[in-house]
Amino acid sequence: MLIHLHPDNPQPRNIKTVVDCLKSGGVIIYPTDTIYGIGCDIYNPQAVERICKIKNILPKNANFSFICRVLSHLSDYARNIGTPTFRILKKALPGPYTFILEATKEVPKLLKTKKDTVGIRVPDHVICQTIIQELGHPIMSASLPMDEDVEYFTDPEIIHDIFGNQVDLVIDSGIGNMVGSTVIDCTKDAPELIREGAGKWEGLL
Repeated sequence: MLIHLHPDNPQPRNIKTVVDCLKSGGVIIYPTDTIYGIGCDIYNPQAVERICKIKNILPKNANFSFICRVLSHLSDYARNIGTPTFRILKKALPGPYTFILEATKEVPKLLKTKKDTVGIRVPDHVICQTIIQELGHPIMSASLPMDEDVEYFTDPEIIHDIFGNQVDLVIDSGIGNMVGSTVIDCTKDAPELIREGAGKWEGLL
């Protein structure tokens, strides 16, 4: 199903449809402040496994992220966040960044990496934040399976044509961006840039 949501004032009725879909174990494709992502409820292992099949990867090899609504939620899912790291997070979020942090026990085992870490995102995007607010906890996020033609995953109608029979719902809030988030590893003594994307690395430290 393709569902339209206004990017600045998403319709409550349609938000409820999305949240009900997630609660029932559905897989959705949704907009962020970077590219469109594929996601589900973090507490539904069957939905997580469905996404792994769509991406043709094993759960243990997947680089999943949590989409949180506000910075204060991070302490539920990430631990050992020192003052220097927190300053960086506060400066960058909400925004187009993914931070790799040490995972708490609250993070489902299926979503942890071998190193017991988790990627955390707080997108600067009304639809993401509204969905999470109504759901009551983060959603899992992953990138869409892509080929060399990056343009197709910016257009939700084309995304629906390609993935509509593999997911339960595709949100259309207009054309998305073509650049993913900037990924920063904060589990070491000093933050390490893993991938430069839409967020600026310089000026964060």
